[in-house]
Amino acid sequence: MLTKADDYPVHQTAEPIAFSGTDRNFYDRFFFNGMSADGSLFFAVAFGVYPHLDIMDCAVNIVFEGHQYILRASKHMASERLDLTVGPVSVEIVAPLKVLRVQVAANDGPITADLTFHARHQPVEEPRFMRRIGPRAFMDYTRMTQNGAWSGTLTLDGQKLQVTPDHVLGTRDRSWGVRPVGAPDSQPPAQGTLSQFYWLWTPANFPDFAVFAHTNDDAHGRPWNRRAVIAPLAGDAVEFETVEVVADWRPGGRRIASLSWHLSDGRETAELRFETGLHFYMSGLGYTHPDWGHGTDHGPLAVAHEVLEFKTVVDADPRLMHVQALSKAELRFRGQTQQGFGVVEQFLIGPHAPSGMKALFDPANPQAV
Repeated sequence: MLTKADDYPVHQTAEPIAFSGTDRNFYDRFFFNGMSADGSLFFAVAFGVYPHLDIMDCAVNIVFEGHQYILRASKHMASERLDLTVGPVSVEIVAPLKVLRVQVAANDGPITADLTFHARHQPVEEPRFMRRIGPRAFMDYTRMTQNGAWSGTLTLDGQKLQVTPDHVLGTRDRSWGVRPVGAPDSQPPAQGTLSQFYWLWTPANFPDFAVFAHTNDDAHGRPWNRRAVIAPLAGDAVEFETVEVVADWRPGGRRIASLSWHLSDGRETAELRFETGLHFYMSGLGYTHPDWGHGTDHGPLAVAHEVLEFKTVVDADPRLMHVQALSKAELRFRGQTQQGFGVVEQFLIGPHAPSGMKALFDPANPQAV
């Protein structure tokens, strides 16, 4: 099965590009977010390709004036992985690893957009994520992350919002490999389905640095994937393999009030601290959504809209456990202290001994670290 992608020298196997190995859960995804320093504007985009499901889907979300506006779209892609358009939404790679463009054409919802991401530094490759449930690969993927500045316009219910690089910064990532996508497995592993997942990811922008820190912990609090990187806007990135994290919890739940990272690579040290604010609900991008989960089949083409009103949202709803908290950030590194901003992404399910969490959704212990 030959497609447009086969005319590019990017093959990884002896098969045409339409065939991505043999795992039906193979995926290829773009993620973007952007935010103003004062938190008055936040937007996020997810765009996923599922070759063995023959589906491409996307979501565009805008957080503005107490609401989260959501546009979702899905299509059957006829194996054309380079046709990066789903309904009104398209992604264009203007200059690989440097400039990307996201557009939302006029549609029957409130969102249109023409936004361009300009990288601030070279992308960072995160450690490969590999996790099994019994003998079965639950996830096996690679991700690169990159911070940048945004330019262009957003239109929300006819109101045009100007986006400028000196006002709106953010993060993009590209990940590819295996994650659960599409319809649930008809025969889960004998060990059961996912009942524990502890994930923190904290990309942040500073005047002279881009910073990334993340951890995946098991139920005992032992990290199975943890690292931090500080990427100077001029110079080589520093990778920190010794990474300690301390969380302060909001009472009564699993939301983080503040987070501190202590970093060391044997030669240099750094301190990174976040104070969290407004929550962006990742279900708007399809994560854990009961109807619009990634790779779900909605027919040849479907477009849907939703609005979350923050004053009526039940933040403790298990379907909304996955959030990015807009956050103020402080970095102490190489004799400097710089102020910046970013997100504290939190997806915390099941037990985590250091945090005092024992059951699936019980609250963290405010005294735990």
